[in-house]
Amino acid sequence: MGASEENGALFPIFVLTIMALPLVPYTLVKMLSAFSKKAMAIHCQCSVCSRSGKYRKSIFKRISNFSTCSNLTLVLLWIVMGVLIYYIKQTSHEVKVFEPFSILGLEPGASDSDIKKAYRRLSIQYHPDKNPDPEAHDYFVEYISKAYQALTDPVSRENFEKYGHPDGRQGLQMGIALPSFLLNIDGVSGGILLLGIVGACILLPLVLAVIYLSRSAKYTGNYVMHQTLSAYYYFMKPSLAPSKVLDVFIKAAEFMEIPVRRSDGEPLQKLFVLVRSELNLDLKNIRQEQTKFWKQHPAFVKAELLIQAQLTHESEALTPALLRDFRRMLELSPRLLEELMKMALIPRTAQGHGWLRPAIGVVELSQNIIQAVPLSARKVAGGSSEGVAPFLQLPHFSEAMVKKIARKVAGLSHTESNDVEVVLEMMPSLTVDITCETEGEEGIQEGDIVTMRVWITLERGSGLVAALPHAPYYPFHKEENFWLLLADSVSNDVWVSQKVSFMDEAVAITAASKAIQELKEGSGASLKETNAAVREAVERVKSGSRLVMGKFQAPAEGIYNLTAFCLCDSWIGCDKKTNLKIKILKRSRAGTRTGPLSEEGAVTEDGIEEEEQEEEDEYDDYESEYSEDEEDGKDSKRNGVVPGAGAAAVGSDDE
Repeated sequence: MGASEENGALFPIFVLTIMALPLVPYTLVKMLSAFSKKAMAIHCQCSVCSRSGKYRKSIFKRISNFSTCSNLTLVLLWIVMGVLIYYIKQTSHEVKVFEPFSILGLEPGASDSDIKKAYRRLSIQYHPDKNPDPEAHDYFVEYISKAYQALTDPVSRENFEKYGHPDGRQGLQMGIALPSFLLNIDGVSGGILLLGIVGACILLPLVLAVIYLSRSAKYTGNYVMHQTLSAYYYFMKPSLAPSKVLDVFIKAAEFMEIPVRRSDGEPLQKLFVLVRSELNLDLKNIRQEQTKFWKQHPAFVKAELLIQAQLTHESEALTPALLRDFRRMLELSPRLLEELMKMALIPRTAQGHGWLRPAIGVVELSQNIIQAVPLSARKVAGGSSEGVAPFLQLPHFSEAMVKKIARKVAGLSHTESNDVEVVLEMMPSLTVDITCETEGEEGIQEGDIVTMRVWITLERGSGLVAALPHAPYYPFHKEENFWLLLADSVSNDVWVSQKVSFMDEAVAITAASKAIQELKEGSGASLKETNAAVREAVERVKSGSRLVMGKFQAPAEGIYNLTAFCLCDSWIGCDKKTNLKIKILKRSRAGTRTGPLSEEGAVTEDGIEEEEQEEEDEYDDYESEYSEDEEDGKDSKRNGVVPGAGAAAVGSDDE
């Protein structure tokens, strides 16, 4: 019975150990993640962002941000651990070493007469005939009698001197750290123990496996539903105009799971009236268009109207229930837009190219949602391919204010001008330096594996590199992300694509060092040259540059007029385009490799430089379009090879 009680006392220690093993490292990771996010939170300091309350450190906001399901569960588990520690401390007892002299109240080396006198004195106090207390009886039998025996009986004394106990060698006791009622294998307790073992060893792992598999079968690694990816892949078209990207975006299964309540009907109808001008309805057949709009799936109608509420600043007209759905949609939007971008860039052609036009449309939709700017503001106006959209992301600017400033009939106050200057200093300015070459060769022949190396440099008036965008109407923290696309605007093909971030300098240094080291080692450079190149790359990263590496297979012989697009998903008008012409040589049978490398700007061939001016006037596929989709066949023709002149050149390098 004593052993059973001792084993039961170990059960809280066992539970505490099992809880602490995953809980302590998980808590440390959460704390480090929170501190790193706090360190990166370099946000806009304009008065509009300050009034939005998104970055305000009030006690209520901190409690609200902390009161997530995972955080509350974490706190609860730590409370349980604290209770267990307190319980163990209160119930635990130290293992007492058997010391006969100490038990009898004597000094070591006492004489036999002193031992007998001490034993008689304690017997009068603890002997069962003198003291009926059960505890006194146990103490007399377990300690006083054994202590006297250990010091007077020759055998007991020999055992004590050899093994530290008058009874001789004490065997090692082993037990199970379970409650005592489970250790009685008689009757019901045996069944409970069996059920506990089956539950802990079989049922619990099985349940966890089923939950994990069901969730992994429903979601991707980016926590986007597989059904969403299927819908995006199906509805993505090569000629998808930017104005139609929103129609694909709202097909997400996450939006379908947001409930459509009966009480939402009237508020959504009022919202429809407010945003009707942004829905691309045919005004000549407005009644038929409205009927067609409301005949869509209710979840699609609700999703489109709530997104339009964000674009047009009409969220104040929403009911509390709709406002919660509205915030949920905005929280999901960056993640869904990233997956939609991947569906546009996924290899669709025999050459493994993605589609440029829908990819640009996805980035533009992301910019408009983050900056809360209507899609119609991108219509070409006043010679600007972006329309008035870049102005509307600035504080205190509206379409009416832009018109007044253009006519010089109104202006901004001193405070408002300061806010505009603060935001302008936060806007990124990009420089793209791109080269394409075949490693170890002097030219590019058809079929070669071409290595693309791009250095993207970001500068701001504020001097910052990592910063959060000015987005007072987007209620969540949003980091800047950039997409680098090497594309052929004529054939609508994206040859290479990669996502770029300027937020984590340490990760960028590691990636750049590894890429440069592999590149130099592959080219046969010495260790000294490799180390020098790595040090130079690290310095460039610290000064605000990021290295992007990519590979693609050289197409058929010809001159290809490509464009390197560096698109920001958070700012309007901060995108960068750089023209690149690549001359692909015909593969020679003898294997000789001659000809110039790929160059930026003009290719040194007869007739190329004279046609630069003609290329300036050609249609620019990157400009936003808000008309009906063109025929798929027109945009999906494969016009990649441009002999001599390049109709694919896109304006100037500094757009």
